[in-house]
Amino acid sequence: MFINCHTYYSLRYGTLSVEELVTQAKQLHIKNLVLTDINSSQGIMDFIKECNENDIQPIAGIEFRRDNLLLFIGIAKNNQGFSELNRFLTHHNLNKIPLPNVAPKFRNVFVVYPYVKGNPQQLENNEFIGIRPFDISQLITSEFKNDQSKLVVHYPITLKSLADYEVHQCLRAVDENVLISQLANKQMALPDERFIDTEALESLYHFYPQVIRNTKNLLQQCKVGFNFKEPKNKKRYTESRQNDIALLQKLATEGMIYRYGRENRVARERLAHELKVIDDLGFSSYFLIAWDIINFTLGKGIYHVGRGSGANSIVAYCLKITDVDPIELDLYFERFLNPKRTSPPDFDIDFSWKDRDMVHNYIFERFGYEHVALLGATVTFKDRAILRELGKVYGLPKGEIDELVANPHKVVDGDSILNQLLNIGKRIIDFPNIRSIHAGGVIISERPLTDYVALDMPPKGFPTIQWDMYVAEMIGFEKLDILSQRGIGHIQECAEIVQQNRGEIVDVHRVEEFKKDRKVNNRLHNGDAIGCFYIESPAMRGLLKKLKCNDYLRLVAASSIIRPGVAKSGMMKEYIKRFHDPKGFKYLHEIFKQQLGETYGVMVYQEDVIKICHHFAGLDLSDADILRRAMSGKYRSKKEFQRIQDTFFGNCKQRGYPDTLTDEVWRQISSFAGYAFSKAHSASYAVESYQSLYLKTYYPLEFMVAVINNFGGFYSTWLYVNEARVLGARIKLPCVNQGFYMTSICGKDIYLGFIHVKSLENKLAQQIITEREKNGEYADFIDFAERVKVGIEQFKILIRVGALRFTGKSKSVLLWEAHLYFNKNDVQAVSKQLFPQPHKKFELPKLSQTQLEDAYDEYELLGFPVSVSRIDLLETEYRGNTYAANLNNKVGQRVRMVGDLVTIKNVHTVSRQWMHFGCFLDMYGQFFDTVNFPSTIVKYPFTGYGVYLLEGRVVMEFGFPSIEIEKMARLPFKPDPRFTEARIFGKGKKMGRFASG
Repeated sequence: MFINCHTYYSLRYGTLSVEELVTQAKQLHIKNLVLTDINSSQGIMDFIKECNENDIQPIAGIEFRRDNLLLFIGIAKNNQGFSELNRFLTHHNLNKIPLPNVAPKFRNVFVVYPYVKGNPQQLENNEFIGIRPFDISQLITSEFKNDQSKLVVHYPITLKSLADYEVHQCLRAVDENVLISQLANKQMALPDERFIDTEALESLYHFYPQVIRNTKNLLQQCKVGFNFKEPKNKKRYTESRQNDIALLQKLATEGMIYRYGRENRVARERLAHELKVIDDLGFSSYFLIAWDIINFTLGKGIYHVGRGSGANSIVAYCLKITDVDPIELDLYFERFLNPKRTSPPDFDIDFSWKDRDMVHNYIFERFGYEHVALLGATVTFKDRAILRELGKVYGLPKGEIDELVANPHKVVDGDSILNQLLNIGKRIIDFPNIRSIHAGGVIISERPLTDYVALDMPPKGFPTIQWDMYVAEMIGFEKLDILSQRGIGHIQECAEIVQQNRGEIVDVHRVEEFKKDRKVNNRLHNGDAIGCFYIESPAMRGLLKKLKCNDYLRLVAASSIIRPGVAKSGMMKEYIKRFHDPKGFKYLHEIFKQQLGETYGVMVYQEDVIKICHHFAGLDLSDADILRRAMSGKYRSKKEFQRIQDTFFGNCKQRGYPDTLTDEVWRQISSFAGYAFSKAHSASYAVESYQSLYLKTYYPLEFMVAVINNFGGFYSTWLYVNEARVLGARIKLPCVNQGFYMTSICGKDIYLGFIHVKSLENKLAQQIITEREKNGEYADFIDFAERVKVGIEQFKILIRVGALRFTGKSKSVLLWEAHLYFNKNDVQAVSKQLFPQPHKKFELPKLSQTQLEDAYDEYELLGFPVSVSRIDLLETEYRGNTYAANLNNKVGQRVRMVGDLVTIKNVHTVSRQWMHFGCFLDMYGQFFDTVNFPSTIVKYPFTGYGVYLLEGRVVMEFGFPSIEIEKMARLPFKPDPRFTEARIFGKGKKMGRFASG
């Protein structure tokens, strides 16, 4: 009887979860139920699963609305009807077509229109009119007075209870971006849209029994169902499964010979084992599809990194999907794919951010738009965001909202509005808010994807399924993660720049050589890794030094140790301590020694969690893997997680472990598992780090240009510019004759790109380069002005940033000439003349420009000075009593240093106080680190980025020096001379700030 049920997947409308909807229906002994979320089939798969578990017949549908207008409800008779509904909604979503007032001619769908004046005069056989309880009184005077054959019960379900109506109102106000008091009736559900028992519902229609019979008859004709255990991905790459495994075996064998040679018995045996498991589990096509994508990108010269648990597979290594040798690292394939693994495998494949769209286009074209989609994601309401949204719809002033968000626990007991707001906020935590896109997941389906769900077209520009990875996994889809990464971009671009600047071809895939290169390993050992993928942060560079990291295997471990979970559990420091004193510690238990001897009894990788859960606590491998995934946020069944947790503690009890031991092991697992890498994932990152290290070692300037151009590194651009200078580059300001839109290099000269100049129009920057490449370099100021269509304001930006210095004239002179050329206030671009006329030359008074003025121009337009360092801008000449390279000789001593703040890491102590770790550059551009304890922070806090005078004691931890700060203060810069009164109105008739805009 309930043909129009909403869940919270009717975004910002429904208040019931799928589980709550089905539970309430079961309590009322309802035997069939229709889920019809608004313009969405996102919740249907969860709905079917819940109904099947609760002995309720699930029926799939969609409620179609245009804005707040209910158009009609579509109810699928069967799976074909569900597919029709999804195709209809998908067509309108992908093409941005408004939904029509009248439904199309569905073949396997019942359509229910709301009872309003102007209902279709001629209803099709599958079409009905829904009668709400408040419509009943109108039937006696309607066209349906004597014939109710086309009428059905329409009793929507939206609310969990009457108390939820306020939650619903808040959701609607958030959706409409209005105050709650401004909501119109048409924008909301009615307060009675909640379950009542079937008898009470039928009593409302007792004068019209045919309406009840029609509704029951409609429901009896509907049934949908899916086999969630059956794999849904594309089943065959070739025309048959037999041909798939034959092709996979051929390609893998060829790859094995390429990777290992013909005589490697271990590789051959492992390959045969993996191929059998892959065939038994029906994943041959999955591997071949991944190979197909990689084969395409290799043919296009597109660089990639294959990572994740897929790197455990020798088949993946031989197919060049990954570059991690699983035999070298003793990676076990069963971590990636095994008969007991409850989740399907997936490959994580990183491409440059510049290339990913091309890869997506290929996948859609190669395997068909009906069968390919990006994986969706659901953004939920979270604590602070909820309070801000609710504060707005309640009409609170911005100041009160900010205070509430900052201190939600300080609400005064007597403030009923704020308490009400907090109460509602708690009730909608984790409600779906908007549909979004998974970071990289791609689904390639055997059947059209609309058989399972409707698709959206987000701004990304590729069709995206409405449900997320949890549902995809639950119903039998394996995703491919096609990810973008700027680290790959700088590796690929560096190789291209080296070829342009030096004429050398660099093969960045010679990783085995890189691992053995003495110079590369020395750079790794010294933590000299600015710009290098994943290992450039202050914390990681410090860890490399503390671990004396000078080889690949140690870097693999470091790449996982640095993750937050290991640090949070206190085991990162313990690992370092045990590394330096491998005999000076005691294992938690003998099993830790047996299973984790390689890592000194510390869980470093995700596999270690599985090992300890299995060998120490007696969980079977499938439960151990579920526990690992649950703790990493990739498993959402709270019941299942609780069951496994109970089993963990129960097994430990049975084995006679002391509670203190069990609690400590669980603490380490729970704080660690959510952040850990698999060993294969760490190995993949380490490979990429080695590629970066090699390029920085042998092509340092080209490497830094590539890093600057790819943005997205750990640091800001100015830091990478400084690093390039330290490595021997001559840093040049943007130049109209030598520069490009992106940063470029010629020999040892690095020209900053126009992209870095604030307020410079992109179109103008491109025009400067295009005109120069077409008609040659610009001869002088007049030649440039007449060939490039530029207004006075943009012209002044180019002058002030030094882009016209090729003229040999100072900025002051050029600014005068620009004003005279443009007749001062004429801001229109000068048209190119057919017959250039000589220009009158004016005699100007002698004008000058100081280095300090240049530095402030650079600071303003680039965000950092180029001609000098920030330390050079200080008012004081004092530079401290030591420098970064000398700290090793100052251990235990109190020192004073001047440092340019690079970055701060904020952490909470056990007592929930802030503690800061600072990273600075000294006057020579070298790094040093500081520790700011809570007691010091109160007296001497950071006051923004800038140059600080620092005083403290030098300490050494495992060979890594830092300064424990006792006092510090930010130092003032010299006044900006462009703004001084003397500069504007003083001697020499300088234009000053007036001339520079």
